[in-house]
Amino acid sequence: MLNDLGFEVVEAGSAEDALRLLQTGRKPDLLVTDHLMPGMSGAELAQNARALHPALPILVVSGYAEEEGITPDLPRLTKPFRNADLAASLLALLPQET
Repeated sequence: MLNDLGFEVVEAGSAEDALRLLQTGRKPDLLVTDHLMPGMSGAELAQNARALHPALPILVVSGYAEEEGITPDLPRLTKPFRNADLAASLLALLPQET
């Protein structure tokens, strides 16, 4: 979906892999993560990612209307969603060019 919207995507097989990528100096324009994952939740990944890159925009995707651990400061998108919903959520997170 992200490729279809014109984004260059770097995938990580797990939250731990994503965190390792961020720790090696990779600084993405944004981070999109599922919330329910084995090992580390999306909210925990977001907290660790923000410790490394405080200004990193993060979108947490969840299949549940209410999800424990997702703080109000974390934008989220509830599954199922359409491409247009994802695009709108991402555009709202990215800095607007002037």
